[in-house]
Amino acid sequence: MATFIDSNVLLDLFAEDSPGQEFSRVALELAADQGRLVINPIVYAEISVRFESMEIVDAVLPLTVEREPIPYDAAFLAGKVYLEYRRRGGTRLSPLPDFFIGAHAAVRGYELLTRDPVRYRSYFPRLKVIAPD
Repeated sequence: MATFIDSNVLLDLFAEDSPGQEFSRVALELAADQGRLVINPIVYAEISVRFESMEIVDAVLPLTVEREPIPYDAAFLAGKVYLEYRRRGGTRLSPLPDFFIGAHAAVRGYELLTRDPVRYRSYFPRLKVIAPD
């Protein structure tokens, strides 16, 4: 079993005053006990804005988090989900990072650990999402 980790969960670990810190810490520990933890370059980019250098990002990322490239089938799915988003009235002019994250987890059969499940559940209804109640 593998769990894809959304950036908001990792950012919770790095922020001392995050209201989601306890959920994220416990959920991440449980996911690690059950199998692999995975991120992609989108998540890496999103968490990197809080740090001065790649060396610091690499030092604070849990060693158990594996890095994967975005699969082409996930990029294709992200594009299709973006079209649906536009049909529903979305105004962004390019696919949202969440679409690449959700598509990556979906095409690989991973669970997704996030604190912000609404968009994922809306656009990836078959994706198993782990989120606060």
